[in-house]
Amino acid sequence: MIKREIPIPTPEQDSLWGSDAIAQCLRAMGIPFLALNPGASYRGLHDSLVNHLGNASPQMLLCLHEEVAISIAQGYAKASGKMMGAVVHSNVGLMHATMAIFNAWCDRSPMLILGATGPWDAAKRRPWIDWIHTAADQGALVRDYTKWDNQPGSVPAAIEALLRGSQIAQTAPRGPVYVNLDAALQEGKLQEAPFQPDVKRFAAPKSSPPNPQDLERSIALLNQASKVTLLFGRMSRSKDDWDLRVKFAEKLNAEVVTDLKNAAVFPTHHPQHCSSPGYFMSPDACKAVKEAEVVVLFDWVDPGGAFKQSLQGVPLKAKVIHVSLDMHIHRGWSMDMGSLPAADVFMLCEPDDVIQALVHGVQEKPKSEWPVRTKLPNAPNDDVVSLRAIADILQKLTTIEELCIARLPLGWNGAYLHWSHPMDYLGAEGGGGIGAGPGNAVGVGLALKEMNSQRIPLALIGDGDFLMGNTAVWTAVRYAIPMLIVVCNNHSFFNDELHQERVAKERSRPIENKWIGQRISEPQIDIAQMAASMGAKALGPITRKQDLQAAFDQAVAWVKEGYTCIIDACVAPGYDANMSGQTVTNSAAHKR
Repeated sequence: MIKREIPIPTPEQDSLWGSDAIAQCLRAMGIPFLALNPGASYRGLHDSLVNHLGNASPQMLLCLHEEVAISIAQGYAKASGKMMGAVVHSNVGLMHATMAIFNAWCDRSPMLILGATGPWDAAKRRPWIDWIHTAADQGALVRDYTKWDNQPGSVPAAIEALLRGSQIAQTAPRGPVYVNLDAALQEGKLQEAPFQPDVKRFAAPKSSPPNPQDLERSIALLNQASKVTLLFGRMSRSKDDWDLRVKFAEKLNAEVVTDLKNAAVFPTHHPQHCSSPGYFMSPDACKAVKEAEVVVLFDWVDPGGAFKQSLQGVPLKAKVIHVSLDMHIHRGWSMDMGSLPAADVFMLCEPDDVIQALVHGVQEKPKSEWPVRTKLPNAPNDDVVSLRAIADILQKLTTIEELCIARLPLGWNGAYLHWSHPMDYLGAEGGGGIGAGPGNAVGVGLALKEMNSQRIPLALIGDGDFLMGNTAVWTAVRYAIPMLIVVCNNHSFFNDELHQERVAKERSRPIENKWIGQRISEPQIDIAQMAASMGAKALGPITRKQDLQAAFDQAVAWVKEGYTCIIDACVAPGYDANMSGQTVTNSAAHKR
C-alpha cells in the first residue's frame, strides 16, 4: 500500500458543499491518486478530499512543484496504462505545469488535470489576490496541447465535465485534459446533493475495428511482397499484444525497427529486429526501409521523417501501410505530428487491433538467414565511470532481477541492453524537455507498487534533468515509493556543448569555448547530499568504475526494502558513437 496521511474523522454533517459533490464524483470514477501542489484557488476541493473523503480514493500526493505533479501522473500512465489525476493552483500553477503537460501530450499519456480559478463573479473576489489569480480564459494556456478543456459553471456541469474529460483522455489517441473549477463553485453550499450518474455508462469507447477493404488490400500487399519492414511505434504494454507482434513479424519474415522514444514493443534480441533502438533511425534501420517492398508504420513517431532520413532524397518505391489514430489530435500550434507520410493504405485504428486482424490473413513466408549479432566490444580496461560501465552492471543485474527502466539518457547506446518484455523499458518523456525524468520515475514506481509488481523501477537520467525535477525525490520518500534513480552526471548540458561545437566548426571559430554557458560546475553540486536532504538513500559521487558495482548492490538492496535511492555516477562526458541505434555487427565492431 502507498503511505497515506490519515485525517482525523469528520463528525456526521447534514451540510454538503460543491466541492464535496465533485470529490464524490472523482471517487466514483476510480481516480486512485491526485498529485498536487496546494493553492487557495482549490482550497474547497482540498478540504473535501481530506475531510469528506478521508484522503482515500483518491489519495493526495503532495509535490513541491507543479511540473513534478504532472510528470508523476505521466509516469503512472506509462507504467500502468491507466489515468490518474493532478491538481494545479490557478493560473500561476498552470503556468508552472505547462512543460510537463506538453510532455504528456506528445507522449499520448491519459491524464485528468484539475485546475481552479478565483471566483468568476468579480463581486466575490477578495482584494488583490483573487484578481491576479483569475484569468479570462485560463484553459487557453494549455488548449493547444490538451485534448479538451472546460470551465463548468455549476456543480452538475462540473460532474459532467469530469466524466467527459475522463472519457476523452482515455480514448485513443490518449492525452491530458484540463477542467478548471471556479473557487466560488467549490465553496458554495448545496441545498441538496446533486445527481451522481453511473460512471460505468461514461467509459471511454474502444477504437473502431479496421475497415474490411483496408484489411484485404493490406493482406494482398503483404503477401505479394518479398521484403517487408515493420516500424513498431506507440503500442500497448500488454504481453499478449507483444507475443502477437512477434508472431506477425515471424510469419511475414519481416525486418522490425523500434526506437528509444517509445516503450519496448518487440524483443530487441530477436534476429528479425534489424537494428538496436535509438532516438533516430540507424544506418541498418534506414537500409531496411530503403530496401523494403512494403513498409508498415504502426503509430510511428514522425512517420514521414523516417522516410526522409532513410531515403535521403531517393524516391519512395515501397508500398506503405500506415496504421495510426494520431491525426485525430493534430493541431496547428504544435508540430509534434511530424512529417506527413505517403500511404497506400491508411487505417485509423489502434496498431495492435490491426495486427490481430492481419496476423491470420497473411501467408507464412520462407525464413531467412538473419545476420548473427555479435556482442559489444569489450569495455575499455580503465577506471572511468561511463554509460557503458553502468550498462555492463545493469546487464548482470537483469540476469537476477526484473527491471522496469523508466528513462535512459540521451547518450545511451541501444545495443547496451535488450528488451524481452513490454515492461522492460517505458520510453522517453515525449516533448524533449528537461526536468521530467525524476517525476516520471516516481510515477512509474507508484504504479508498480500499486500493481504489486516485483520489478525494480530504475531511471537513468542526466544531471540537468535531475536538477530541474529533483524535488520529486521528496514526494517518493514521503509516500514510501521504492525506486532507483541513477544520475548520469557529466556536470554539463552536454548535448548543447555538441551543438556549440558544431556551430563553431561551421564558422571556423574555437571549439574550445563550447563549454561556456553549459558546464554545471564551480561550484559542483553534491547531488547525493541533495537527495539525502530529502530523505532518500543516496550514494556518491561515484568517480571510479571499480566502485560502481558495490553502489548498485547496495542501492538495489535498499529498493527491495522499500526505499527511494539515488546514485550520483560521475560519468565521463561524451556520447557512444553508436547512440543512434546502429546494430553492432562484425564489421561495425571492427570499425570501432
